[in-house]
Amino acid sequence: MLEILQYSFMQRAFVGGILIAILCSAIGVFLVLRRMALLGDGLAHISFGGIAAGMFFKVYPIVSALVFSVLAAIGIQKLKQMKIYSDSAIAIFFSFGLALGVVLVSLSHGFNADLMSYLFGSILSVSEADILLILAVGLATLAMLVLFYKELFYITFDEESARAAGVPVERLNTVLLVLTSVAVVLSMQVVGILLVSSFIVIPASIALPLCRSFRQAVLMSVLFAVASVVAGLLLAYYFDLAAGGAIVMVLVAAFAAMLVYKKIAAK
Repeated sequence: MLEILQYSFMQRAFVGGILIAILCSAIGVFLVLRRMALLGDGLAHISFGGIAAGMFFKVYPIVSALVFSVLAAIGIQKLKQMKIYSDSAIAIFFSFGLALGVVLVSLSHGFNADLMSYLFGSILSVSEADILLILAVGLATLAMLVLFYKELFYITFDEESARAAGVPVERLNTVLLVLTSVAVVLSMQVVGILLVSSFIVIPASIALPLCRSFRQAVLMSVLFAVASVVAGLLLAYYFDLAAGGAIVMVLVAAFAAMLVYKKIAAK
């Protein structure tokens, strides 16, 4: 472990990966319980259009992806308010973001190495500027999550009752979607657009069957996500593996272990 930490790029990888793991896994518990697990995947594909637009117009891709993803999150919530099913709303924006990305890529005459790194993740190339952006935006996002924790908890388990009690449900749903879009964009550099939803869904799916309280589930989800980053980076370093893929495989292995444990405990 000490040998790995001698390298500055590995130090940045651990810091960036752990920050994103905390953010995504905390939000993931709310989404999984609300049966919105695929929202992360949808927003990731929507942000592909933002990445492509940033590269095409010479804008920092993470910033353009954040703008695209946040606007899409607000748009999805607006369509839901117009009585369009949430999965249909996600699919509409998913299709738009993906199509726009493909068009812009074709106009720029094909994929380049930078775009491929966003598709598949490149945690080992995270820069100090990326770390500062992840830290600033991630802390702001977590602060919002903590600030609205009670209200989000309420609408997660009983949205109609929360609405009757005067809780601004639609506004908070928009807040949750925006927080998710931010988490998705920030995590793209770790696991890539194609695997980003795993950071949101799998830790929560491991923690929820093992925990008896919501707060405990959030903490357990964060613990599994952080452990997967550390274990995945160690595996990637010692066995020359793709870091993003290694992290996700550790999460899947932990999920499988949880299923085996639950099956044995039920006997």
